[in-house]
This record gives sequence, C-alpha cells and structure tokens, in this order.
Amino acid sequence: MDYRFENPAAVRTRLREVDYLSDEAIAGVVFLADRLGKPILVEGPAGTGKTQLAKSVAEILGARLIRLQCYEGLDESKALYEWNYKKQLLRIQAERNSDSLWEDIETDIFSDEFLLTRPLLEAIRAEDPVVLLIDEVDRVEVETEALLLEILSDYQVSIPELGTIEARQIPMVFLTSNNTRELSEALKRRCLFLHIDYPDMDREKEIVLTRLPEISDSLADQVARIVRSIRQLELKKSPSVSETLDWAKTLLLLGVDSVTEADAVETLNILLKHQSDIAKASKELQGDGGAKKPGVPRTS
Repeated sequence: MDYRFENPAAVRTRLREVDYLSDEAIAGVVFLADRLGKPILVEGPAGTGKTQLAKSVAEILGARLIRLQCYEGLDESKALYEWNYKKQLLRIQAERNSDSLWEDIETDIFSDEFLLTRPLLEAIRAEDPVVLLIDEVDRVEVETEALLLEILSDYQVSIPELGTIEARQIPMVFLTSNNTRELSEALKRRCLFLHIDYPDMDREKEIVLTRLPEISDSLADQVARIVRSIRQLELKKSPSVSETLDWAKTLLLLGVDSVTEADAVETLNILLKHQSDIAKASKELQGDGGAKKPGVPRTS
C-alpha cells in the first residue's frame, strides 16, 4: 500500500507550505490516520482551524475535497444517496405499452443510471484521490450517526437494490465537531481523536504573520496579545483564529501601525459578535479608572 506521508515531520512541513501551521499533535494524528486507514474526529471551539485542516490536507495531496455539511434533519437522501424518482416514473410510463416484464423494468430502474449520489457515496465511489470532510457532525441527531458507521468501519455502502458498494480507495476522512453534544461511543471508536484548541500567543502571532505577510512583526504581536487577553474574559463566544485574522486585516486597512485603546475598542465588532461581549471587552481594554492595559497604548 502506498502511504501519503513519510513521517509526522513531513506532514508538518507540507502543511506549512500551504500556510497551515500545525503542531506536533496535529501532524502526528494525520500521519497515523494515513497509516492506519482511520478517520480523524477533530473537536474544539469554532474557528480554530478544524475545517481548514481537512482543506489543507486535500491541497497538499492534490486531492478532491468532498464536503458533507451536517445540520439538524440531515437524512440518507441528502448524505448518502437517493433514487431519481421522476426519471424512474418516466421510464415506467415509457415501458407501459411494451411487452416488458415488471421484473425487467424493476431491474432497469434500480440501476446506476437512476442513482443520485450524495457526498458519502460519492467519496466511496471516487477513483481520483479524495479527502472526505464531514463537517459539524455534532449537529445531526444520534440516529443519523448510524449512516456513518458502515462507511467509517469498512469504507463501503450497502444499497438494498444494488448490493454493497466497496471503496475503490481508502479516502482520508475528517469529522469535525464543535462539541455541542456528546457523540456516540460507536462513532468515536471508529476514529482517531484530535482536539484543536485556541493557539497560544506565539503560535497565533506566527499564524497572523504567515497569513498576512504584509503585516509588521510588532502589529502582529499586539494583535496576538490583545486577542489572548480578550479570550481570558468570560464571554459568550471567544474570538476565533479566523476572527483574529479578520481583525488584523481590518487594522491594516485602517492604516494602523500600533494599536491604541481607541483602535481596539472601535473595532471590537470584528472580533466579537455579541453586544454583551463587546461591552465587557471594551471595559477591560479601557481599564478601571482609565489605567493603561498591557499591549494597548493609550490615546492622548
């Protein structure tokens, strides 16, 4: 069997080439998933790079990304397959006045020509390299997880009218979860587990410098420090890495070289999406009695 990666260090190096800064834990799990042929369940807060990891792995492998976006009410017809009933009906009507036996018509209409593939089946049947992303799996009902078990265990799909369709290759599979509910033990057992949390300050600064090469080292440092201080507050929703990058872009667009208290307060809506969080962070940045906060120069 041909493996995709030589070792964890190669994973980390190749991800860096597409501007995804992984740590040893991420690189190690991706390497093992390739060697063991197992899916990766990636949990962590929203906006920490879970989905981007799958996209970046697809990019470095030159593979096609097939994405199943999960949501409440997702069922087999949207995730796996369904039959083209309108086309089947037309075929039945066309054969109505012929001498064809029903057994022959039934065999005909339940054939590949009438099958509508959805992301899971598409990934199983793919002949080209594929990365399958099952995004926000914690949004579906527990019952819907059963659809995934056969695929994640044996990389095959059973269709009553056609039989068992086995994968032509073992795709790399990523399942992401924001941990809004507990996933079933059966699903977890089939996966390698990876937790991606908010990066530490130095790594977040490095991410900002990598994704925004035009930003200065000092401004990237201030951005990382201020975001870190905001995340330490009790908020409804802490700023994600993607929101950190949006904030850094905003500061660049505004021509900010050094973040002042006023700059930070006036652009908090880029980082935070709840008014109560904005008010709390604004108060923290301004400081009690107007005291200067670390990393945020006071305006004169």
